[in-house]
Amino acid sequence: MSDPNSTFVPGPAAPADDLSETWWAAASGHRLTVETCSCGHRQHPPRGVCTACSSTASLAPGEVSGRATVDSYTVVHRAPRPDVDVPYVLARVRLAEGPVLLTRLVGGLDWTIGDAVSVAWADLGDGRALPYFIRSTEI
Repeated sequence: MSDPNSTFVPGPAAPADDLSETWWAAASGHRLTVETCSCGHRQHPPRGVCTACSSTASLAPGEVSGRATVDSYTVVHRAPRPDVDVPYVLARVRLAEGPVLLTRLVGGLDWTIGDAVSVAWADLGDGRALPYFIRSTEI
């Protein structure tokens, strides 16, 4: 039997806005970034204000490794729209650098909290790319 969660073909993504345009530009080049403050705090998604020190002036995109661990996940069996294939895995992953991302896990339905994962990319029709995560042997 084939793996029902072996590929990820995303639907349309929300348009970039003032806060996310830099993130989308990096993602288009298959580079994963998080918002980084001069105080050392890293966060995602981009917010325009540091959630650690409240600075608005010292935020910049910082590239991250794309390595993460599964923090939490669920197997979705009910499609949110008719064009979405189920089942699929929706997860929270904690990047090696600290921030948490909400994402898809691709490569089977059997996952465990703490599994090592790494970023992969799904190219969108508009030239942007969307990150998702696959199994990895290193954290």
